[in-house]
Amino acid sequence: METKTFTVEQVRRFVNDAFRGFGFTDEEAAKITDVLVTADLYGIRSHGTQRLVRYHKQIRSESIKVGVQPEIVFETPVSAVIDGHSGMGQVIACFANQLAIEKAKRVGMAFVTVRNSNHFGIAGYYAKQASDEGLIGIATTNSESIMVHTGSKKAVLGSNPIAFSMPADPVPFWFDAATTVVPRGRIEVYNKAGKPLPEGWAIDDTGKECTDAAKVLSCISAHQGGGILPVGGSREESGSHKGYGFSMIAELLSSITSGGATSNHHKRVAGAGAGSCHAFIVIDPKIFGDPEEIRAHLSEFLQELRDADRADPDVPILTHGEKEAASMEKRLKEGIAIDRKTVSEMVDICKDVGLDSMEYLGEPAE
Repeated sequence: METKTFTVEQVRRFVNDAFRGFGFTDEEAAKITDVLVTADLYGIRSHGTQRLVRYHKQIRSESIKVGVQPEIVFETPVSAVIDGHSGMGQVIACFANQLAIEKAKRVGMAFVTVRNSNHFGIAGYYAKQASDEGLIGIATTNSESIMVHTGSKKAVLGSNPIAFSMPADPVPFWFDAATTVVPRGRIEVYNKAGKPLPEGWAIDDTGKECTDAAKVLSCISAHQGGGILPVGGSREESGSHKGYGFSMIAELLSSITSGGATSNHHKRVAGAGAGSCHAFIVIDPKIFGDPEEIRAHLSEFLQELRDADRADPDVPILTHGEKEAASMEKRLKEGIAIDRKTVSEMVDICKDVGLDSMEYLGEPAE
């Protein structure tokens, strides 16, 4: 795949100014930018600048509404329900997660759930926000129905990622994964590259395995059958029911507790945009004792995992979060490589919001 490399500051400046051009405030644009650039820094290309074209279309179609504010519609000392009023997912999620963090610091733990939002980027961003403040963070969301659950040939559940982060040294434990084999964004990356999908990722509307990325995306959009398989694939023998179950847990924590749209009704919420639902759970380790002792205990255990006998002496054992930390360090030095198709989409955004594409991207606006 042909790519073009930009410095991190170039990418950050472009994304920030593009969202300001869409009408977001400086503060809102900065939050959205940090979530997207963090995904690129971590090497999660499916959720970084690659997603800009999707946000662009949703903002212009007003399924993402600019200028709305999240509203707390129910609240207790340890919980809250927030209506996002179809605003930008990252803005709503930062508001909700910060509320959960503040409550957890006061009372030890908190659970904040959101309805009527939009795609919020990588779930792990919000879990790590909590762990960066010495807390345990859990974040999850539903999404439009793309998962073909065990025994079905029609997508009803979403990719419904689950993220967890907890303070440790030298890097925090950081886990973030879709409950599908891959998220939709990964299929989009393969489609842009014109590459066939690996077997075991998806099925078509007939229920047969499909390696054609464009066809799988068409099936997802049509909602007539086909989609991405759950973690574990298509059969119980390979653990399909586990991915199905994890997706259900994300659904219960987000859409059911908030009273929002479930994944299969994600795009059919009257007058309320896409209707994504999120959940943020934050726990202060001090409710279990000395936070530093707990951190040291986890750090010791993670090191024992790394020090286990290796299956291949030349391949180190990593714990969750290490690859992302290494990726960030590398990209901060070497820059972020963006595929040419996405760069072309960024040029289109420049034309739409009045930015000089040569100044930001070194690409002419044809």
